[in-house]
Amino acid sequence: MATPDFVLALREKIGTHPLWLTGVTAVVEHEGRLLMVKRSDNGAWTPVTGIIDPGEEPAVAAAREVLEEAGVVAVAERLAWVHVLTPITYPNGDQAQYLDLVFRMTWVSGIPRPADGENTEARWFAMDALPPHSESFAQRIAHALGAGPATQFEV
Repeated sequence: MATPDFVLALREKIGTHPLWLTGVTAVVEHEGRLLMVKRSDNGAWTPVTGIIDPGEEPAVAAAREVLEEAGVVAVAERLAWVHVLTPITYPNGDQAQYLDLVFRMTWVSGIPRPADGENTEARWFAMDALPPHSESFAQRIAHALGAGPATQFEV
């Protein structure tokens, strides 16, 4: 995945130390089908994801990522889930953890295609015929489609 310039600038200062970032997951629905992309870095099928740029509105970031990665114009219908992902260490040693904002999105126009090199495929799937995907993405999809469990908060 392409690393945003602001993250590269931060990495110059902090090296591979843990970096807290805010990301989006865009669950785009159209006529009972779900938009999924096949990532070029690991071959996994996922909804569109991305990092929010400094000062960018989260819903705008979700729409931008869908257009950049899949060539589809979509609008945020609602914020479906806010959660913290487990820490990750990338192959180059960079460490990060994400606050993920999951949006249910509605298709406006465009035919899915791998638009920016971050994905090798982009297409619609029937809800009952999604490609294999991780439990983490299954939870995000369930929340976006209104089928996820109620989020519990601990104080």
